[in-house]
Amino acid sequence: MTPTSVAVIGAGTMGAGIAQWFAQQLVPTVLCDTNTAQLAKALESIHASWDKLVEKEKLTSGQVSQMKSLLETKPITSVSPQTHLVIEAIIEDLAIKKTVFTNLDQQFTAQTIFASNTSSFPIAWLAEAVTPERRKRFLGLHFFNPATVMKLVEVIASAQTDPTLAQGLYTWFEINGKEPALCADTPGFIVNRVARSFYGEALRIVSGDDEAQFKEVDRLMREVGDFKMGPFELMDLIGIDINYSVTSAVWEALGKSPRFTPHPLQKKLVEENRHGKKTRRGFYVY
Repeated sequence: MTPTSVAVIGAGTMGAGIAQWFAQQLVPTVLCDTNTAQLAKALESIHASWDKLVEKEKLTSGQVSQMKSLLETKPITSVSPQTHLVIEAIIEDLAIKKTVFTNLDQQFTAQTIFASNTSSFPIAWLAEAVTPERRKRFLGLHFFNPATVMKLVEVIASAQTDPTLAQGLYTWFEINGKEPALCADTPGFIVNRVARSFYGEALRIVSGDDEAQFKEVDRLMREVGDFKMGPFELMDLIGIDINYSVTSAVWEALGKSPRFTPHPLQKKLVEENRHGKKTRRGFYVY
């Protein structure tokens, strides 16, 4: 199953990275967002990334020219209804995602595959927003940041997804350099389900908003645990707001299990607009 055309909805960090990766596989790709300024910023960033790869002699100017020609930005309503694969990569809000998919279901042909980059919500929940027939062609494709570098992509089929579709995309990703994993349709799937403890236990270990303690936990996890990044460094990179949202969604979806309870310190930082590197302050100052 080879995607012949792709539309990515959401020009944030993840959406832009996913669109860039597909264009690098020479798949015609459209990046969409309701925020035109964000769209322009994302395209500029992608082009700059490719230009740097030319400077480093990792790509030729000819290759980059071809990639640039294959990546467009436009409103989702202007995207061809015959697009082969549409990937949603917007805010982690169940109601908003479902509204988007209901609208998409009316715009695209019956053959279009729908996918969500959700990191927390079961695919079956999202598929409730589309017709029963569309649910056969609806699955989860959870990429990891940065999508152009991180090889893992979780492929999630709900009970209603055509299993040959999930397997076909799994094989295509594998051929194109990703390391896909077939996941059960449960909240958080594999990585984010396990990661809740990585972040949550670290937050419970520290006594408060204390950078010295954050540094000590991160240092120990790197030096003793052999992690590339400690939990506080990683939350700052991902975005504390995003991390908190995912934690809350997984907690709710799993019946508010105590071990997944969101931590008050995360909530405090989100309310103070301390979202990590993107706001220049999170657990650390940048």
